[in-house]
Amino acid sequence: MSDKFEDAKTMNQKTQRLSLIRKIIRSEFVSSQEELISHLEKLGVQITQSTLSRDLKFMHVAKVPHKEKGYIYVLPNNTRSDLHISTNITDNITDIAFSGNMCVITTKPGYASAVSVPIDSKGISEVLGTIAGDNTILLILREGFDMDNLMEQLYMLFPSIRHL
Repeated sequence: MSDKFEDAKTMNQKTQRLSLIRKIIRSEFVSSQEELISHLEKLGVQITQSTLSRDLKFMHVAKVPHKEKGYIYVLPNNTRSDLHISTNITDNITDIAFSGNMCVITTKPGYASAVSVPIDSKGISEVLGTIAGDNTILLILREGFDMDNLMEQLYMLFPSIRHL
């Protein structure tokens, strides 16, 4: 019986830790795991780098370019960061090309991951999945996708691509 209570206690600690990580990432521009660990320690949470790494992966946290800090952590569907990043990264998309049910978006070096975050978060119905490298994103599109609908949704995310 005590094992069940220990499992519940551990689960509650993890839930609280994840909540704190979300709050920190939403309120600060955090650029490293060490910096995030330091913020957590100030709040009384002791965490190892490997546990934090697993937590960030579980939460689908991404690192995106930032003008002053180099790279920062962002959460999926983080409204404040989405607005800031979309404005910041839109100018870094250099090309869009299609072949069958694939779309390749090319960016300046280091921006592919940042561009893919809002695409993944938006949940564009025509997009089955994305793969991002350093300067290239591969969008796998659903069979029979609607090109006009896809492009409208991409224009909403990245207005400057209308001029590519």
